[in-house]
Amino acid sequence: MTDEGDKSQGMKVMGVLDIQNMPCARESILHGAGGSLVVGIVHFLATSRVKRSFDVGVAGFMLTTLGSWFYCRYNNAKLRVQQRMIQDGLKNKLIYEGTNLDPTRKKTGDQ
Repeated sequence: MTDEGDKSQGMKVMGVLDIQNMPCARESILHGAGGSLVVGIVHFLATSRVKRSFDVGVAGFMLTTLGSWFYCRYNNAKLRVQQRMIQDGLKNKLIYEGTNLDPTRKKTGDQ
């Protein structure tokens, strides 16, 4: 038996995008489904027009999914930048610790 047969292929959208391995994809689709349901039902209760409520629900799905995905991706990118800054700071601290270039070391008048 090989390990390749045991691996699951994941969930693919239209056979192309593997959303199981994409960051934020699952949450965005779930938010979009909930948003479309709410928007469609509210529009139907307000107007009693079935076809138009379905169209508004589809538009709500697209807008909610895209909004949620961009928000999540922005926060992930911001987090990665912060982590990179912290890693660089720790690396520089280890390099400069105990030397004259150490920014935490207090300067005296004779140096």
